[in-house]
Amino acid sequence: MEPEEHGHNYDPSRYERPSVTVDVVIFTLIDRELHVLLVQRRRWPYEGYWAIPGGFINMDESLEQAARRELEEETGVRDVYLEQLFTFGDVERDPRTRVISVAYIAVVRAESQQVRVSDESTDVRWFPVRTLPEQLAFDHEQILGFAISRLRSKLEYTTLAFQLLPELFSILELKHIYEQILGEKLDKGNFYRKIKESGLLEETTQIREGRGRPTRLWRFRHNRAGDKQFVFRWREDRLDRSG
Repeated sequence: MEPEEHGHNYDPSRYERPSVTVDVVIFTLIDRELHVLLVQRRRWPYEGYWAIPGGFINMDESLEQAARRELEEETGVRDVYLEQLFTFGDVERDPRTRVISVAYIAVVRAESQQVRVSDESTDVRWFPVRTLPEQLAFDHEQILGFAISRLRSKLEYTTLAFQLLPELFSILELKHIYEQILGEKLDKGNFYRKIKESGLLEETTQIREGRGRPTRLWRFRHNRAGDKQFVFRWREDRLDRSG
């Protein structure tokens, strides 16, 4: 073979190279409502617009390393489990140059994170997903819509909702998380039956006092074999739902 076929004479400048960014969609529950974290851009393009946290990757870091770095630099959020969501690459999605973005998704407990503004933004804020800013930067409305759909679908086969709970919680609190993410009410009796039959929860001796009857507290059974595979198989055996 000729040397060129072995790559010895490969010239990377022969091809145009698009830029690559990462965007991180972070969800939480605040006052029992699903929220997403957004930053208000300080500079062009889309100055003053709200956007999903993210930025350009460095040549010496992986995609996930870039996502974690950008998330911490722009918002202060750190030490979260990230899952790759999708790659967005419409030709004209960014007015600066040809940019391909790899999006990530995560859920956190808001009280466990201290958000802050960076040099790249004028504000950082949790927004209810039902009352987002009128227009988001770039194609971030599309990315966010994709992330919400993924979040809802993952409830069908993972224990994702438990990441929004404290160590001890009531079954009613868990039910409310499912309702907030799914955007619909669930039948109380069927929900309680299904979650208890799943074997994912462990009853504790602790109770929470309130204005009504004391509430029994539960915890996630971490040592259950396969507990990260599913909570409810919604498509195969859907819960009865009421309005």
